[in-house]
Amino acid sequence: MAVSFLRENFPERYFLDSFLSSHLRGSYDRRVTKPQDAVDRITEQWRAARPDLDSSPMGVFGRITRIAALAERQLESVFTRFGLAGGDFDVLATLRRAEPPYRLTPGELSRSTMVTTGGMTKRLDRLEAAGLIRREPDPRDRRGKLIALSDEGRALMDEAIAAHVANEHRLLADLPPAQRERLAALLRELLLSLEGPR
Repeated sequence: MAVSFLRENFPERYFLDSFLSSHLRGSYDRRVTKPQDAVDRITEQWRAARPDLDSSPMGVFGRITRIAALAERQLESVFTRFGLAGGDFDVLATLRRAEPPYRLTPGELSRSTMVTTGGMTKRLDRLEAAGLIRREPDPRDRRGKLIALSDEGRALMDEAIAAHVANEHRLLADLPPAQRERLAALLRELLLSLEGPR
């Protein structure tokens, strides 16, 4: 009744108010709606295709996987400036942060970097050929070797790690410090649950 009265007696005013109301509401809805990422679209598709499944874990692991892939590209771009692959950087970084006397066995390096011993041997051969590490006799094991950074390797690592950390700060620049800490805490809890007791 009221709508009909407005239409008949104040047509221009009614339709202007109606247009502005719907237009502003639509603009507001677009502003407050959270942007969707690729994982949102994937989980929506799964909810439609398999409504019987709880696909919520995909929201966590799908994002971890995509973030890891996207971050790896950005991180590798810094490593290549120093003539390194990501795996090479991991080995050199592990040696650089080791406790004095800054020497580790190949097995210790494998466990720290989660690389098989065969894969580690290839990396060590490559790094030794580049003059970045050296193999030394292990005084605790006559058949064993210890891996140490060469002077060149240490100098390269000190420069590379500074560039790497600056790059990581850049990648996290859109997250305020409190959000970074919260994210790190949540990821720590998940990692501890997956790694199990140490």
